[in-house]
Amino acid sequence: MSEFSRYLIIVCLALPVCVLMAAGIAGQDALQVDLHQVFAGMSHEHWLGCDGLGRDVLARLAAGLQLSLLVAVLVVVGSAVLGISLGLLSAWSGGWRDDVLMRLADIVLAFPGILLAIALAAMLGPGVENLVLALVAVGWVGFARLARGQVLALKQAPYVQAAISNGVAAPVIAWRHLLPNIAAPLLVEASFGLAAVIIGEAGLSFLGVGVQPPQASLGTMIREGTRVMLVQPLLVVWPGLVLLSIVMAINLLGDALRDRLDVRMTKDRGSW
Repeated sequence: MSEFSRYLIIVCLALPVCVLMAAGIAGQDALQVDLHQVFAGMSHEHWLGCDGLGRDVLARLAAGLQLSLLVAVLVVVGSAVLGISLGLLSAWSGGWRDDVLMRLADIVLAFPGILLAIALAAMLGPGVENLVLALVAVGWVGFARLARGQVLALKQAPYVQAAISNGVAAPVIAWRHLLPNIAAPLLVEASFGLAAVIIGEAGLSFLGVGVQPPQASLGTMIREGTRVMLVQPLLVVWPGLVLLSIVMAINLLGDALRDRLDVRMTKDRGSW
């Protein structure tokens, strides 16, 4: 990992971390409406000003960022558990189970991910829980295909064949031999998945099928800010910058993790 990448990660993380710390220090309520402070500018009380309902922008940025990170973690964990389980089952069982599961994955991949997530979120209804379910229904495929490919390559390994010959149960083989050896690429997939989910959550909330007002979300803040963008452009700039910063930081960390865990690239580039 180059020095430039390290500095870039630090720069990208600086804004989200400062927002969270500053919001904690200021102590404002993200849901508190004050019509006397509508579109108020920066002050010692409201460090980044107020929105169209007099709510503190800094507090809402922090709340929206926390919500985005929470949704991203829940979706990635859910997608990983579901996808890895189905990928292991598909590769280990083979036959018709493999065909059915992979054709199901192909059907999901046939649709653009964001459009399928929008359709599912609209069918399930707005709300954080339904948003998580919709994103998990789209995100499991990458984990499943990756796990299946890795397990197919490991099934013929001598230690796996020896465990099968000794009568070791399939769940034990998966837990002791397969999962530890496929953990590295799955961790990289999860790191990039975090960034994708944050963008997906913001996009769905921007379109009105994700997080609903008055709950704060970076996507809803951008949507609300576009209505007054010509007179109050900072209401769009601030959530946009926070979203850009956190996604870039996670992607850069994912690149660093991939370089670290990939043995071939580590030999060429050295450790970071």
